[in-house]
Amino acid sequence: MKKNKQKINNLINKKYKYQLLENGFSKEDILIGKKVLNSRQITMASFTRKFETAFAKKIGAKYALMVNSGSSANLLATFAAGNLMRKNSLKRGDEVLVPALCWSTSIWPLVQFGLKLKFIDIDLETLNIKIDELKKNISKKTKAIMLINVLGISANLFDISKLAKKNNLTIIEDNCESLGSRLKNKYLGTFGDFASFSFFYSHQITSGEGGMVVCKTKEDYDILFALRSHGWLGGTRFYKRNLRLYKSYAKKNPQLDPRYIFINSGFNLRPTDIQGAIAHNQFKRLNSLMRERNQNRNIIIKTLISSKKWNNQFKFINIPPNFKPSWMGFPILLSKRFRNKKKRFVNYLDSKGIETRPIISGNFLNQPAAKLYKLNKEKRKYPNTQAVQELGFLIGLHTKKIDKNKLKLIHDAFFKIDSI
Repeated sequence: MKKNKQKINNLINKKYKYQLLENGFSKEDILIGKKVLNSRQITMASFTRKFETAFAKKIGAKYALMVNSGSSANLLATFAAGNLMRKNSLKRGDEVLVPALCWSTSIWPLVQFGLKLKFIDIDLETLNIKIDELKKNISKKTKAIMLINVLGISANLFDISKLAKKNNLTIIEDNCESLGSRLKNKYLGTFGDFASFSFFYSHQITSGEGGMVVCKTKEDYDILFALRSHGWLGGTRFYKRNLRLYKSYAKKNPQLDPRYIFINSGFNLRPTDIQGAIAHNQFKRLNSLMRERNQNRNIIIKTLISSKKWNNQFKFINIPPNFKPSWMGFPILLSKRFRNKKKRFVNYLDSKGIETRPIISGNFLNQPAAKLYKLNKEKRKYPNTQAVQELGFLIGLHTKKIDKNKLKLIHDAFFKIDSI
């Protein structure tokens, strides 16, 4: 017991030579955070609004609303999609299709709302939902698709959008890992009815915590706006675009204090203005951050495959046609012949100071929480997702050019796979 406790403590406190992300904040990020603190206007205000406007404009979204995390963005999107104020809203008991390779808070809002989850296997070439399997599993019960765009790439979202339109399905895009990625010059996160983004540390941009939810219609925006903050119209004075809605409710309810009118159910998912300021500052340099990550990925791949020791020990994820990726991390699959070495290999990388993590959470249906909530009562198999569990891992991609020492560290540690 003591040994296990010590091992866990060592993992938590370990200092890595090659981290998932290093130096995530620039001096300017810190200074602008201090500026907000010094202003004493810490709660959501002007910096947040500027960021929302800039975000929507750049990615081509109609509306954008900042929240305190990407998980909250998924929660807000799900409950907006099923809100009583929404036409063609989702209902409790409706079926939603979800890739088996997912993060916990991609799916818990669906469970919490009362939707029935049906999991779909992934395509091993891209790690994203397998479109053929998606088609096969659409039935009269199916009302929505939750997409997870994995680490900077996606399935063919044009095809999925056509499929959704044909079957009158709501799409929620979990784009928390893929900010800045484009398919045929259309940004991921603009295909669905709703989409979520995350600004957690090691993501494409970071404010420590923080997220964004986007949508296409004023109706959905009004719902998201109210749900984000208690179901309350208060604070609408800060948003000129919602002034009409505010005045309408105030006029219809003269007995109420116009500053405290509640029009819907709600949460408190607001960000701080510190998060808004830092995220906005990082967002301005998104293109350069993306470029450095992409170049570092290419350098690492070239270093490995040009080595004398290269013998197809590793598989790298393909970039789909017409795609411009924005990598969040570097997903890698071991050759099948090393299946039994996966745990030893990852532990070896850790011992050499290379930080790793699973690809998202691996096959989520293996997780104790999935079993607790009986998410796979039929005990269906997901062979490709299971292969990711057994063969996959990821390392970080940094936002400054990787140096020779780190490249050598990765090279030497990776090729130890043949002898461990």
